[in-house]
Amino acid sequence: MSDPNPNIVVELQKKINRLIDRHVGLKQEVFRLNEEKEKIVSELNESTTSYRELEKKFENLKLSGDILTKSGEPGEAKKRINQIVREIDKCIALLNR
Repeated sequence: MSDPNPNIVVELQKKINRLIDRHVGLKQEVFRLNEEKEKIVSELNESTTSYRELEKKFENLKLSGDILTKSGEPGEAKKRINQIVREIDKCIALLNR
């Protein structure tokens, strides 16, 4: 009669080795995914900054177009200029304190 314990130990060791290999593989994948996430977050931040800059440039171009051409509504350009002047006046008032 043969003892089944050595077979059980061998099978158990094989299963443990497979689990260790799987664990190592999953850790590598988590590391790779974290790096990819950081790259995507960085790209998103750059895109957001770029979008805001382009939005400002567009508003400035729209404003200058309204001022330079007679086809735009002069009231909008005048309102925007008055708003900018008020903001400058507030800044000057804060500096004088």
